[in-house]
Amino acid sequence: MGDPRTLKTKYETPKRIWNEERIAEEHALKTEYGLKNMRELWIAKKMLRKIRRQARKLLSTGEQGQKEADELLRSAIRLGFAKEGTKLGDLLALTTRDILERRLQTRVVKLGLARSMKQARQLIAHGYISVNGSKISAPSYMVPVSEEKAIAYYKPINLETPELKAKEAKKQGSTVEELAPKSPEEV
Repeated sequence: MGDPRTLKTKYETPKRIWNEERIAEEHALKTEYGLKNMRELWIAKKMLRKIRRQARKLLSTGEQGQKEADELLRSAIRLGFAKEGTKLGDLLALTTRDILERRLQTRVVKLGLARSMKQARQLIAHGYISVNGSKISAPSYMVPVSEEKAIAYYKPINLETPELKAKEAKKQGSTVEELAPKSPEEV
């Protein structure tokens, strides 16, 4: 059967662990994008570093690395990190926010399928969200631009909470029981 393969880490820990400014900045990003832990943020930062490192390397090669530069630009445009017609030097201006904006969790909230980042994460994890008709259960899935319009519910769900029903009932002057759908026997 063989030995199990050793997986590479997808992130790098910060060099200065107890830097107060970095911790505050990362905490703000973590709460804004509804990340589970700092590791998810570090994965996005490593992805950004990799793109920027490749762009710097290809800028220094000049015309010799034009084929690789075009390939890097195509992949950045396909994933939505860059717009059509951008140059290789523009990839150096990417930020961590640009990477986090392309996660499925963020896209679900932006499309209005969930009310908050935490709700989007829960819907994805429990199998309520699909991309191109296939269920995706990873909130960190990077959504290509071509698949962005194909994000939808995988199975029907009612997101209305009981508190909202109670508030509507209060406004109308009736109780929640009166607003509840009645069974055929009661009618």
